[in-house]
Amino acid sequence: MTAMARQEALSLWHAVSRETRPRPALEGELDVDLAIVGGGFTGLSTALHTAARGLSVAVLEAETLAWGATGRNAGFIVPNFAKMDPDAIKAHLGPARGERLIDVAAGSADLVFGLIRRHGIECDAVQSGWIQPAHSPAALEKVKSRAGQWAQRGRPAVVLDRQEVEALTGARGYAGGWMDGSGGVLNPVAYARGLAEVAEKAGARLFEHTRVAAIDPIADGWSLKTRMGSVRTGKVLIATNAYGGQLNPGLRKSYFPLKIFQVATAPLPREVRSRLLPGGQGVGDTRRNLFTYRFDAENRLISGGMHVFGIGADRRLPETIRRRLARHLDLPNLPPLAYGWSGMAAVEPDFLPHLIDLGPGLIAGRACNGRGIAMTTAMGKVLADWAGGTDARDLPLPFAPPSPMPFHSLLRFAPNALLPWSMLRDRLDKTG
Repeated sequence: MTAMARQEALSLWHAVSRETRPRPALEGELDVDLAIVGGGFTGLSTALHTAARGLSVAVLEAETLAWGATGRNAGFIVPNFAKMDPDAIKAHLGPARGERLIDVAAGSADLVFGLIRRHGIECDAVQSGWIQPAHSPAALEKVKSRAGQWAQRGRPAVVLDRQEVEALTGARGYAGGWMDGSGGVLNPVAYARGLAEVAEKAGARLFEHTRVAAIDPIADGWSLKTRMGSVRTGKVLIATNAYGGQLNPGLRKSYFPLKIFQVATAPLPREVRSRLLPGGQGVGDTRRNLFTYRFDAENRLISGGMHVFGIGADRRLPETIRRRLARHLDLPNLPPLAYGWSGMAAVEPDFLPHLIDLGPGLIAGRACNGRGIAMTTAMGKVLADWAGGTDARDLPLPFAPPSPMPFHSLLRFAPNALLPWSMLRDRLDKTG
């Protein structure tokens, strides 16, 4: 594989985003209405929307803001669910609660881009749509139903035929697809840093290099212990997703830990760039071995894939992704890879966001499942409702205790077994 530049950076986004001022570590004692563990999208959005209500809030980040999955994703804004469509959501959660969650997802992209416009966050945001091409005729029927269900709820969802998909994406061989016009792409690190600044202006206090060592019950709430201080609070949100399981053993074993590898090429020539995604949308198709791609503001082509474990896997995977890009997008002269990075995602068995009850006033929020930026931003608003005293019955998700997954210690090896089978089924879909 061609040597990749700037390997000391956590991701492309950390390498290219403007520097931000460091936040202090917590020293001494602090009393707040809400303490948030984790300085990613969920924590920052919750802090912003909670502080806007006039409540005191502190964010405690063990590393630096956007250090985890928030700064290591591909920057897609996708206002829907990874697996379930609206009708299935209603059947799963019940009509009333299901419609509330559907509304949260439906408005999630508009919420993200609205915050960006309102507060002048500079993050190379492009709200021109998210496209899901169908890799087979059977998949096309499914996405037609999906688009129809979202369109019935007033969303800008349109079905695309084969020619329209090719014109919009530059990719040949798809049976058709659909697009949600409210989706888009951005630089996730720049967006997170912008959210942090807006949250601070609203009154939130942000601390970096402040790892929470323990969360202990006290008479009127909880006490969070850090290396140099402590926080007393009535409510606690753990918003660490796949990065903070040590705080609660039940949390660590209640999700599927999926490692994702991302790559970015050197900038593509203008004549090549004009053929691929001329409107600047993001793409994620219907394959089980998901194929995604987008461009950043400098015309770097970005894609990713599931990480598999084994000797030499880290060395082989970036070039595997590069070859896939070249093959699917007809790019025999694809520029070399300039960046490669990885991160952990927390995947729920039902691919939905979850609110996890860990005790009176102590919860964890997980909302990624491949829809991280839009859903976590929107769930931050929901979690602010909880912090402000909204009745749990009126929230779009129920609170539930953590449910350990069987054979959890072996799950990180699941892609090794599932990926070859998924690739075979994808090929059979197209030929069957």
